[in-house]
Amino acid sequence: MRAVPASNSLGVRIAVVDDEPTIQETLKAYFETAGFLVFTADSADAFRRLVDRERIDLFLLDIKLPDCDGLTLMREIRDRTDAAVILVTSRSDEIDRVVGLELGADDYVTKPFSTRELLARVNSVLRRTRTDAKADRVGVRRFAGWTLDLESHRLTSPAGESSRLTHGEFDLLAALTRYPGKIMSRDELIASVTDREWNPNDRTIDVLISRLRRKIEPEPGRPSLIATEYGIGYVFTEPVT
Repeated sequence: MRAVPASNSLGVRIAVVDDEPTIQETLKAYFETAGFLVFTADSADAFRRLVDRERIDLFLLDIKLPDCDGLTLMREIRDRTDAAVILVTSRSDEIDRVVGLELGADDYVTKPFSTRELLARVNSVLRRTRTDAKADRVGVRRFAGWTLDLESHRLTSPAGESSRLTHGEFDLLAALTRYPGKIMSRDELIASVTDREWNPNDRTIDVLISRLRRKIEPEPGRPSLIATEYGIGYVFTEPVT
């Protein structure tokens, strides 16, 4: 099926990191038709040269590469850039998917996948990761001494130290602090970070909650800011101004 260019795709630079030539060629042709600028890399060395040379907005990263674990590259992406990342995994890679989300991946897609589905995932992630994607992302929210700047995506601790948030962490914290005291279901929360229909085996929200607690809770093992409502979801308990 021919890709239809989306208004948010023109000029966006994506990188396909996969060692299968057929997948590279197919995705490059499809996403270029959709208006993206597409770069490819078939190994960790090629990936590193690409990152050194080009500014990339979004990586399509295969977890299994011949010369390096894709999760190692996931760490490098988070250390070196603010680019969005969609992991490409097999259906049996649940543990790798969870670890990838822990490391800051924005979404994942499993092989085999349709190019149309992948394009939808890419556009969804881009909508979330762009500063002007949501009209209500303006201003500052404060809670328990923390400051969340909605325009710069910056979280500042009570001690004045900056705490870096991944795109998924930011979206989740923004959703929770928008409705303090309200129990938010996993359906609501997962819609705020992935646009993915939730299923009982999807641990995306739990992984992101765990990461947020390690960053903002005085005692992550005994959370006081983000409480669990068992069988329902989570609630942000602290007043927000």
